Amino acid sequence: MSPLSGKNILLGVTGGIAAYKSAEVVRLLSAANASVRVVMTRSAKSFVGPLTFQALTGYPVYSDLLDVDEEAAMGHIQLARWADCLAVAPATADFIAKMRAGLADDLLSTLCLAAEVPILIAPAMNRAMWSNPATLENIRVLAERGIHQLGPATGLQACGENGYGRMIEADAIYQAIQSLLSRKGSLQGLSVLVSAGPTREPIDPVRYISNRSSGKMGYELARAASEAGARVSLVSGPVSLPKPNLDAIVEVQTAAEMYSAVMERARTSDIYIGAAAVADYAPIDADIQKIKKNDPSLMLSLERTPDILASVAAMNPGPFTVGFAAETESLENNAKKKLESKNLDMIVANQVGGREGGFESDQNALTVLWKDGQVRFELAPKKQLAHKLVELIAERLQYSRNPRNE
Repeated sequence: MSPLSGKNILLGVTGGIAAYKSAEVVRLLSAANASVRVVMTRSAKSFVGPLTFQALTGYPVYSDLLDVDEEAAMGHIQLARWADCLAVAPATADFIAKMRAGLADDLLSTLCLAAEVPILIAPAMNRAMWSNPATLENIRVLAERGIHQLGPATGLQACGENGYGRMIEADAIYQAIQSLLSRKGSLQGLSVLVSAGPTREPIDPVRYISNRSSGKMGYELARAASEAGARVSLVSGPVSLPKPNLDAIVEVQTAAEMYSAVMERARTSDIYIGAAAVADYAPIDADIQKIKKNDPSLMLSLERTPDILASVAAMNPGPFTVGFAAETESLENNAKKKLESKNLDMIVANQVGGREGGFESDQNALTVLWKDGQVRFELAPKKQLAHKLVELIAERLQYSRNPRNE
């Protein structure tokens, strides 16, 4: 039986070109034996006709807040109480702003205020609209209120431009709804701490030492762990990525700040995934003023930064500790050395510096090693790899607690 069988799902459709994808979301949910009702804004009808959704669900589409027949029975309250979940896909920049302000001037926005069930939004808009500070601030506030954000994705947009703002695909929305309503994943009830992104070690107020890490793998792992039922805290270096909807996100800049944030939370975590690309060295004394280009050469004195992975792995008791190794040569040998020297439970190695995968890419190939075994994940989207890796971590954690079960 499908986890969505018998579940009641409200799907809100707002006025964007991505509304055509919403029909596929409805089809997938209905195929999983969920009961679906669709609520459309006035502008959404300019992109997809209500008859499409009526044919897919078998029920009329709701759109008018002041419908005489519905209001006689407090229709919007009944709808809100009927639902197990409310998903808005697509969610335009305008509707996201309306949700943040708490407006209720149409049926869908009123339902978002009246609903006492999980709410998910799948943003869809032009890349410039998505990156506008007003939109990012609206998204941040909604995340703090517990609204689940799905995407957006990056790629070619209807306007012909390229970048973040595309609504994620229907299957991903379906999977997120299913995960949210089942909440019985492989990490159910566990606490997971993830570190992601680079660190920046200041040279002066203008310059810093850093690396090419985008944080994409770590962010996808945090999302995958959450979807597997875990309580997830993310310690993030400076990245340019949409914030996932997690239990806690701590933003840091330097290796020392990341060390403090991780150590503060590691002892109360069941799993630590160290996906961050932490700087190994930092300037001993950062200048308080910008260094002028006067001398033909410049010498920087560096010192080792705190070893976060080794410190967490040395805790007793401590979390199941997963490290990452970004290598340009001798991938497996270097990863095995790091696994042993830092006393890790598992290490994830990836080749960087090549034409495919690695830093800044949306794809990667991984070799995962532990004391008595290893597995290879071929080149694939990082989102897909994250789910595979989370399942493997759950399996190895279970084995570490019950070794006779293998």
